Amino acid sequence: MKRQKLVTLDVEGVLTPEVWVNLAIRTGIEALMVTTREVRDYDLLMKKRLAILDEHGLKMSDISAVLATLEPLGGARDFLDDLRADYSVVLLSDTFSQFAAPLMAQLGQPSILCHQLEVVDDHIDDFVIRIPDHKRRSVEAFRSLNYHVLSAGDAYNDLAMIRAANSGALFLAPDNVIDENPDLPAFDNYGDLRAWIDDAVADGGA
Repeated sequence: MKRQKLVTLDVEGVLTPEVWVNLAIRTGIEALMVTTREVRDYDLLMKKRLAILDEHGLKMSDISAVLATLEPLGGARDFLDDLRADYSVVLLSDTFSQFAAPLMAQLGQPSILCHQLEVVDDHIDDFVIRIPDHKRRSVEAFRSLNYHVLSAGDAYNDLAMIRAANSGALFLAPDNVIDENPDLPAFDNYGDLRAWIDDAVADGGA
């Protein structure tokens, strides 16, 4: 019996802009420019981010104002629509449902698994991780259900997902991530990523 093909993709930096980077640009807070492209420990990164928000008195409404200005990356909607016509697609992200909602609406409401923020009276009290290492564990779960999984992402927090898949690639990744993972194919446009997905599916056989 042939296995169904499933594609898992990261979101920020792959299909949408980086929310924290855009918040940093809007507020002028340079410390918020740091992302999972530079930092491996996501839990530590988020704790630092929330501390910075408190230090500067930034609320959920301030982030929502930034989100309202963002659009998917150029070509992302067409790429995703085209991909979903041929494959099952699940977005695996370390973003939060509150951040993702307006951007997912612009992307045609694809399936996304991500985390949540605890927001009380406009203050971000905490973040709630869906499960630890959720990208890798999601891919492993999909494979246990007899899916042939192809994964792509751009940052350190995507590497476990990429390496857990039947086939994995980097997309729009920074040089440091590419240089540290020379065995992974790396692409910088949606056309080449789609061609790789189709080729990897063909090479994967049943």
